[in-house]
Amino acid sequence: MTDNKPQHDTSPIDETPAERTIRNFLELLQGLRVAVTGVQVLFAFLLTVPFAPGYERMTAADRWPFFVALVASAVASVLFIAPVAQHRILFRLGCKESLMRRANLYGIAGTLALAVSMASATLVVVNFLFDSPIALVTSTGVACLAGWLWFGKPILIRIQRGRIRSRR
Repeated sequence: MTDNKPQHDTSPIDETPAERTIRNFLELLQGLRVAVTGVQVLFAFLLTVPFAPGYERMTAADRWPFFVALVASAVASVLFIAPVAQHRILFRLGCKESLMRRANLYGIAGTLALAVSMASATLVVVNFLFDSPIALVTSTGVACLAGWLWFGKPILIRIQRGRIRSRR
């Protein structure tokens, strides 16, 4: 199916609201598992950079985007892990619906932080390699690609389908 054709909810017809919430939460957690692995690898790499040979050659101008990449990857890690930690603490308190809504927001915010981290890290590395304006062009390209694929296109589809607001 193309993105422009209406899609129907594929949930079982006899699914209760509670069952749908549980299914949606499990699907969300599965998606976060994929994202958290990538962001943790990036975060771990960034944590080692200051201790690597050659770091002292980084200029102050290069250290700021590195700082942004490091902090953004830490924020993304926190946001991606938060739903799991909250689920453990709120276990069996009947909070799954509100937890799922928060987890969805954390996932979106974590994805944005990951995009910022990836673009900033790209800027640092490409500038280190070439010390030229191509670093800014490349990192801007990475940011635009992530922005379009992760946010722009899905938001456009929601607008086209008249579903820009979440269901209540």
